[in-house]
Amino acid sequence: MSKKGRLPGRLVRVFLMVSGTFFIILCLLAFTTLPFRAYYALSSAKSSIGESPDYIIMLAGAGIPSENGLIRAYYTAVLAGANPNAKVIVAVPGILSDSLGDPLLISAELTFRGVNPQKILFANTGKNTRGQALEIAAMLKEEKPSTPITIVSSPEHIRRAVKCFRKCGFTRVSGFPAFETSLGSDLTFNDPDLKGNKMAPAIGSNLQVRYQFWNHLKYEVIVIREYFAIGYYSVRGWI
Repeated sequence: MSKKGRLPGRLVRVFLMVSGTFFIILCLLAFTTLPFRAYYALSSAKSSIGESPDYIIMLAGAGIPSENGLIRAYYTAVLAGANPNAKVIVAVPGILSDSLGDPLLISAELTFRGVNPQKILFANTGKNTRGQALEIAAMLKEEKPSTPITIVSSPEHIRRAVKCFRKCGFTRVSGFPAFETSLGSDLTFNDPDLKGNKMAPAIGSNLQVRYQFWNHLKYEVIVIREYFAIGYYSVRGWI
């Protein structure tokens, strides 16, 4: 076989070796606290609220009901309760006349959680963070340079969102990361109490194997994806 014929096979082997090595490294890192630290670093950048916001901007995730949609709505309502004079802007694409569309469903969720419906505004044309920032900048063009705003979004999205809004002219921007909370109860258990087959190893007291390892693998995927997004936004000049 010619060298040219062997080249594709070599490239496949190199790709598999590199991919396998990368996967092993990710698995090993999942037993450490580094994935959470990287995740937290994305959320803590520019997330300190130094002043009461005039506008609270909820960057909607996957709509209502969804995990990130509900948790963002929850924290938006909490922030609105602490700042009763602030207006809430729901940034999610959709048709405002559709009672089953995402904008009105999110508005209903916020109202259910105590937000004054008269203070809810909509930015419903932006399809990504850049588009939402441009739309809201146009909405608030008379106030934009000086009005304080706080963005509610998923923790990993805060850094990119704050930079995006600053690029669109806002100067007083903070972020409010919508962190999940874990159960406060002790989740360890005594394996013999649950009976069953004893061939498998006991893991009742090992929370790292049961939860932390898998959560950290999830954080790694989230962080890697977000840094790709930050890189793309940087190349496009959006942040």
